[in-house]
Amino acid sequence: MSELRNLITDVPGLRVGNAGDEKLKSGVTVVLPDEAAAASVAIHGGAPGTRDVALLEPEQTVPAVDALVLSGGSAFGLDAGSGVQAALAEMGRGFAVGPARVPIVPTAILFDLLNGGEKDWGPDNPYKSLGRQALEAALSGKGQDFETGTAGAGIGCTTANLKGGLGSASARTKSGATVGALVAVNALGSATVGDGRHFWAAPFERSSEFGGLGLPSPLPSNTSEIRTKLDTISPGANTTIAVIATDLVLSKGELKRLAVMAHDGFARALWPSHTALDGDLIFAVSTGKRGLVDPLAEQVELGALAAATMARAIARGIYAATIRDGDVKPSWAERFG
Repeated sequence: MSELRNLITDVPGLRVGNAGDEKLKSGVTVVLPDEAAAASVAIHGGAPGTRDVALLEPEQTVPAVDALVLSGGSAFGLDAGSGVQAALAEMGRGFAVGPARVPIVPTAILFDLLNGGEKDWGPDNPYKSLGRQALEAALSGKGQDFETGTAGAGIGCTTANLKGGLGSASARTKSGATVGALVAVNALGSATVGDGRHFWAAPFERSSEFGGLGLPSPLPSNTSEIRTKLDTISPGANTTIAVIATDLVLSKGELKRLAVMAHDGFARALWPSHTALDGDLIFAVSTGKRGLVDPLAEQVELGALAAATMARAIARGIYAATIRDGDVKPSWAERFG
């Protein structure tokens, strides 16, 4: 069995593309399945921003998606989905309605309008173009080994005390199925413990992927102190958005449960999470390359592994972030080396 790259693209049948603008301090990330894939969603934050998400509920008709989009730009970023949809239509992909085809491209956005970037773009919203560019990147030779940290939808992300970023991680179940996570970390809260460099996700770390620091011992006296962005930004100015993926054949209902369980990774890696001011959302997608042998047992293991993988991806996104001119928050590397 091949070694894992520790990216969501370890799940067979998935590609990822990033696009961004350094002056804008914002970007877009596209998850592209090789063919339409079953998907669902779980939204546990109080301030989400979405496009074409209601159709992912298990009782809705559309059976599969053509792409998933994570974007900066707050509500302006929803146009990224339009750019991806238009490009996929040109490729002949989409949900068939008679002779017409409508690409299904659920999109989630995060707020990065106050991060120091140049947001005065005038009449031409840049996100439709960034969506197209991200799709092109997914289709290129970079579609398997994509950049994390300050890349794509992670370019403009921040947390309470540090720069956020785009993170990814993967793992395999005992039976050999693959689970992968991709996350743009723009949380109201913090991914690190107290004032120190240790990550809340430390218990799940593999191979020193975010520094191998473990948890602080003893825990600092201010461990339970709540750190947020409330003193600098307004409601809706946050959101951690993610994709959890597997090659196991799962229905939309089973994918809904996988997304719900993957949210435990947010709670393990961010303090606090799922607040009224975050739009925390996880898409779940199956490429359907591998059948279930023991459905209930495998789904329990998959869900727990998904949460751990998501927690790791969050820490990896913060750890990989790099400093840029005009940033309003330090990167983990800048602050802790």
